[in-house]
Amino acid sequence: MKILIENSGYPMTNMGDISMLQVAVSRLQSLWNNAVISVLTDRPDLLNKFCPGVRPLYVPSLPYTAFWFPCLSNRFYNLLPGVRPKHYFAELDWNLHQKFPQLTYPLLELKLKRLIQTNSKLSAFLTEIEAVDLVVATGGGYITDNFPEKTHRTLTILNLATWLNKPTIMLGQGLGPLKSQNLLTKAKLVLPRVNLIALREGRAGIPLLKSLGVSDEKVIVTGDDAIELAFQARSQQLGNGIGINLRVADYSMVDNDCFEQVKMAFREIAIQKNVPLIPIPIAHDPYKENDPQAIQKLLAGFDDYSDGGQTIDTPLKVIQQVQKCRVVVTGSYHAGVFALSQGIPIVGLAKSQYYKNKFLGLAEQFESGCQICLIKPDNLKYELITAINQAWILAEEVKNTLLESAHKQIKQGHLVYQKIHNTFIV
Repeated sequence: MKILIENSGYPMTNMGDISMLQVAVSRLQSLWNNAVISVLTDRPDLLNKFCPGVRPLYVPSLPYTAFWFPCLSNRFYNLLPGVRPKHYFAELDWNLHQKFPQLTYPLLELKLKRLIQTNSKLSAFLTEIEAVDLVVATGGGYITDNFPEKTHRTLTILNLATWLNKPTIMLGQGLGPLKSQNLLTKAKLVLPRVNLIALREGRAGIPLLKSLGVSDEKVIVTGDDAIELAFQARSQQLGNGIGINLRVADYSMVDNDCFEQVKMAFREIAIQKNVPLIPIPIAHDPYKENDPQAIQKLLAGFDDYSDGGQTIDTPLKVIQQVQKCRVVVTGSYHAGVFALSQGIPIVGLAKSQYYKNKFLGLAEQFESGCQICLIKPDNLKYELITAINQAWILAEEVKNTLLESAHKQIKQGHLVYQKIHNTFIV
């Protein structure tokens, strides 16, 4: 059995992305003992560290338009004197694919053959896809307007696999928000042809897939794959600290004013309860999302010796760090997943629609123990302190309910993986 894995974190710097990949690889290996699993990555060294036994696969630069626009529409696009929205041609492409597949597929095949002759890396990549039995996109929140290049890449890979008659599976997906007409049109072309889509939450994902024309029979809600990793490592006792994380990035929309209010709330509640503030970093990207750096700034003036969790750089280390907490307050989705899966309540900090969807979906999956505090200038400090106090009081009461929810989602996840195995036995 040969499996190609597309995943949410090629650089291998996000502990949430890595944890989902680890669980997916482990489950697939347990189902196919002889599986040869190739994983797309920019960092083969880190991939081998986190997922030993898999095969790193270089990610080429893909000439995206070659895989979407038929020759005719692409030529029209180049000849038009004005600037026409690209989604117009994506719509044209979709309509041509739907109504005249006998015309568009030969044209696409011709274009690919020409590209292969001049692009050796692309040729090698297509050869890899042709050789596999199954293409899998593992968990993440990367089909969204917030990451257009990543969304485009993933849809292109799935589209290529489908064109080459390879079965495609999407696992642990957190979909949306998706409003871009260009991306929506491509998703409308690709996602209905994916064989199975497993969602980590249904609140936002199911309506989006319905709007894209994906059949209900192809969609199932499993929860996040990373739940299993944290659940297996859970501690019997609650900790006595408050875990903290705040994602500072364009897609989180956290500004300086909100940051300072969160910082003041953390300091006040820690002094009030005489408990430590525990760094729970997820993203370690030195150029983009850097949770340790943000946490270090949150702790400035309260704990100036903390490095913000720079050495907490594996999923297991993060999970063990969470065990020191009675409550976790987080702007990062997977810090919440790691806590709830161990029976620890959270307060999710959300400002952008992207994070509102994430935390509202997570709250729906776990049913209790997951409060959402909307980040807004008015009364943020007071509301956050109130939410933390409430979570602290209810921690013992909600622990077993959270663990039961985690176990239920893990079981559902295994059923879906078993279904994949039974359907695609080679």
